[in-house]
Amino acid sequence: MNFLTFISLFFIFSGSGNNQQIFKIWGGTSVAHYSIDTPVLTTFAAPREINTRVAVIICPGGSYYHSFSINQEGYNVAKWFQGKGINAFVLKYRVGFFGFHHPAMIEDLQRSIQFVKENAKNWDIDTTKVGLIGFSAGGHLVASGGTLFKEDFLYPLGIRPKVSLRPNFVVTVYPVISMQDSIAHKWSRKNLLGPNFTKEQADKMSLEKQVSKDDPPMMVVVAKDDPVVDWRNGYYFYESLQKAGVSSELYINDKGGHGFGIDPKKGGVAALWNIECLKWLHQVGILSGYLTKVNDTGN
Repeated sequence: MNFLTFISLFFIFSGSGNNQQIFKIWGGTSVAHYSIDTPVLTTFAAPREINTRVAVIICPGGSYYHSFSINQEGYNVAKWFQGKGINAFVLKYRVGFFGFHHPAMIEDLQRSIQFVKENAKNWDIDTTKVGLIGFSAGGHLVASGGTLFKEDFLYPLGIRPKVSLRPNFVVTVYPVISMQDSIAHKWSRKNLLGPNFTKEQADKMSLEKQVSKDDPPMMVVVAKDDPVVDWRNGYYFYESLQKAGVSSELYINDKGGHGFGIDPKKGGVAALWNIECLKWLHQVGILSGYLTKVNDTGN
């Protein structure tokens, strides 16, 4: 993508004190999706003086049906990571409310990975340090990005990325993972696969079954009292990662519930996963060489 095309795809977010820009990720392509649910990336560029050259694409939850949690699980999270020197991008992906099903969501995610990596120089990002964070159904989406990266979902659309679609790390928070009846979040499953899905489709999108040794490092966050998504989704996923030899971290708490984002008032200690995430990113070498200010409150 050349610079003129890059510039033409965004407009400045009103009140852009946080270095915010909004990009239509399918703009400039022959397969642009123009609808009320147009996928966009909102950028939160790290200040130059603290830029770690790390980037994260954030996928809020919403049962693959809506985007109402984009403030709590998107923009608020992005601003926090931005303040730690990490370039953040919030993805508003297509959802079931507007009639979209798989593979629309992972098309949007892979297109976003391509977009960030191919334009990395515009934010001074290291293309070997581009990761994903997702919540609930968005947690399933980023885990899909981490386990299904060998399948190029852009290829059938006539798009040929010049970069790897493999994310360099994945953080999945109170995630939907499995499409199996025993622990599936059935509303997310219906919105992802449609009402008449096959066993083969359910198995493919049960990500605990799709883990391989080549998957990127992953961190899994769960609370055992989650009343919405069975916490075993994340736990079984972590077990599969461990069995495959994937570098992985489990942040598990007895209490926290669901939908807390990074708000300790809602999730208590469970909502401090972001602090643990920075430590983990140091451990796996993503933030190696950088000093990131971390305090006990997460502010």
